[in-house]
Amino acid sequence: MSFDKWDYRFMEMAHIISGWTSCFAPGRAIGAVIVRDKRIMTTGYNGAPAGMKTCKERGYCLRRRLNIPSGTRAEVCYAIHAEQNAIIQAAKLGVCIEGATLYCTHQPCSVCAKMIVNAGIRRVVYEQGYPDDFTHEIFGETGVQVEKMEPAPAPSAE
Repeated sequence: MSFDKWDYRFMEMAHIISGWTSCFAPGRAIGAVIVRDKRIMTTGYNGAPAGMKTCKERGYCLRRRLNIPSGTRAEVCYAIHAEQNAIIQAAKLGVCIEGATLYCTHQPCSVCAKMIVNAGIRRVVYEQGYPDDFTHEIFGETGVQVEKMEPAPAPSAE
């Protein structure tokens, strides 16, 4: 698959947004950007619902404390996934995301995949994998285009 400069720009934005995470677990900073017609519609990062203490404020990750493996029991977590937050923001703000592309630092889980399908998002671009093969079955059966992007090549010194 080939990606253009816009794909790399929007993935760079997803990485910037991931820095806003309130997740305490190392390596779990995830960001998402929903784009339509080369315009950012909404963004999301993994974090606690509004008004609820974050994992950083609590000083621990509930999932790590309970030894829950990544890719399982997503409901046992204080945080909402980045993709979910981006979709929720679109609904809250009345922004149409039908036909959009979702850029995410990580492959969506199967719960997020179902929300992506029902939100009408037609393309998902991600960089890092996630241990949830069911996601690919959901996207494959529903016709959502999924593309794994390698990190952008480093600019040449010329």
